[in-house]
Amino acid sequence: MRDFGRSDDPRVQAQLDRLGQLSVPQGRLGLDTITALLARLGDPHLRLPPVFHVAGTNGKGSTCAFLRAMLEAEGYKVHVTTSPHLVRYNERIRLAGKLISDEALADVLAEVLDAGEDLSPSFFEVTIAAAFLAFSRTPADACVVEVGMGGRFDATNVLTPEVLAACGIAALGLDHERFLLAPEDGVPTEPMARIAFEKAGIAKKGVPLVTLGDEYPEQSRSAIADVVRSSGAQLLEAGSDWFCDYLHSGSDGLVYSESRYELELPAPALPGAHQGVNACLAVAMLRTQVKLPITKAALRHGIKTTTWPARMQRLSDGPLTSLVGEQTIWLDGGHNPSAGKVIAEALADRPNSLHLVLGMLDNKDPTAITGPLGDRIRTLTIVPVPHHDSHPAKAFGPNAKAAVDVEEALLGLPSDDYPVLIAGSLYLAGEVLRLNNELPD
Repeated sequence: MRDFGRSDDPRVQAQLDRLGQLSVPQGRLGLDTITALLARLGDPHLRLPPVFHVAGTNGKGSTCAFLRAMLEAEGYKVHVTTSPHLVRYNERIRLAGKLISDEALADVLAEVLDAGEDLSPSFFEVTIAAAFLAFSRTPADACVVEVGMGGRFDATNVLTPEVLAACGIAALGLDHERFLLAPEDGVPTEPMARIAFEKAGIAKKGVPLVTLGDEYPEQSRSAIADVVRSSGAQLLEAGSDWFCDYLHSGSDGLVYSESRYELELPAPALPGAHQGVNACLAVAMLRTQVKLPITKAALRHGIKTTTWPARMQRLSDGPLTSLVGEQTIWLDGGHNPSAGKVIAEALADRPNSLHLVLGMLDNKDPTAITGPLGDRIRTLTIVPVPHHDSHPAKAFGPNAKAAVDVEEALLGLPSDDYPVLIAGSLYLAGEVLRLNNELPD
């Protein structure tokens, strides 16, 4: 079952119900449908403020959050579209800094759904069309657009060189293999090269494409370079065109540098060494574009104020955290092996053991999180992912126990000083935030 969101506003819920009826015809690839839909809406994607377009397997959402915070620190008004939403569909569309209102959301979804009724658009195509339509009608200085899946055939890839300020590719890993590794003539066959090829599909002629360069395996770098040559984009790679290093232990801050430029930055507000890399990727994208001036002060302030829910988020006091007394609860929506590695690294300076509450969709690798954490898992409790098919406890080995929901899982934990990590799915993370009264804003 797919979760298209729920709303207390009946007008919004009526449109979400319509979204829930949409499906993608089997085997359909390409940008024809989204292009036709946008044409009926007056091509709003051609009338946007300068756009920062971000792809990647992991870290693209955090990179978008850094971009937004840094641009807003400069005083710019910023539109943002990211996915998925955690609690409310409104989270997918941010207009000039604020989540879209229920009234505006109901109107724009109805307009898009009515316009494309005979085109059979997908849920994501409608979402992106609605976002671009709302963006085009609301004054702002910049847009930050997160790729949904892949890049080459993603609905966001209708963006043209005229509106793009810079494109970026965050960390790469294997995910959505059924779609991104589907057999096709004329594309790379090695899995990581194919993933990179799909992500690099956002490259556009004359537009900077900023990548993590030497953070990728060589086959990925080579595939990206091939796409850049054929597209005419401008490639800027970490490790050759720009550099990111931690000061001392990593808690003291970062140094971002280019051949004739160096900038010391405070440590990111988001925990984990990987967030330093994501922050530097955002800095490199802002530094390489020419449409919007950005100061060092804005870059520094933005990195300190960035927030991104459900990415190694420490839960605040609330109904859920009250169930475990003084124990700290961390929340992360990570669900693939790359995310599992990042979570393990982010917790490296925490106590050696933790209680893991895990819920994973049944199409995900059940060892994605447990593998990287290894023997640091003190107890393992498996919960269902609300409204989705998920792995049962037996998929995680003999030491895993089942709970009917997150509340039961937390109540069943021993009372000790070890932290709790809830992970495995962004859908589960959204439910946790809702239950703890921490709605993303």
